[in-house]
Amino acid sequence: MKGADLIIDALGRINETLHAELADITPDELAADPQPSVGWLTWHLIRVQDSQICTVSDRTQAWIEDGWHKKFNMAPEPRDYGPAHTHTHAQAKSLGADTATLLAYHGAVFGRSVAYLDSLSDADLERVLDDPRYDPRPTVGVRLVSVVDDNMQHAGQVIFQKACLRSGGWFPNPSTG
Repeated sequence: MKGADLIIDALGRINETLHAELADITPDELAADPQPSVGWLTWHLIRVQDSQICTVSDRTQAWIEDGWHKKFNMAPEPRDYGPAHTHTHAQAKSLGADTATLLAYHGAVFGRSVAYLDSLSDADLERVLDDPRYDPRPTVGVRLVSVVDDNMQHAGQVIFQKACLRSGGWFPNPSTG
């Protein structure tokens, strides 16, 4: 198994998690407090994958190239994905995304991610990125692991947030306490 296959597997698990968690979520639950909401966390997760994988592959983000920003009534700004949690409470609350649009955007980004990852050799993962913010500079492989790490954290937050909204916490059966 080549290294990129591990990244594909991890991103596939995130894809499965999103589909499972969003399958029965209501519009109210998608936008509910506390912020960031399930909807914003999902949007941010997708935006990170789109922006970061497009950066290492030197491609234009689906957000811009495929017009996804229009479906979210947002500007075609490639850096607008709530990096370092720069979105305010009001911005997060005003996202207004619906489940179908979120899942469709994720499907488009996931498909593009898999296509790119399928093209990589293990040697490609070792390419050092020109990112002077870091010393040592990261490789493509390191950046991709960062994408997986970010996406897994936010997928976990989606699961937890939904559990809190539905049953007040992670353990839904109070008799097991």
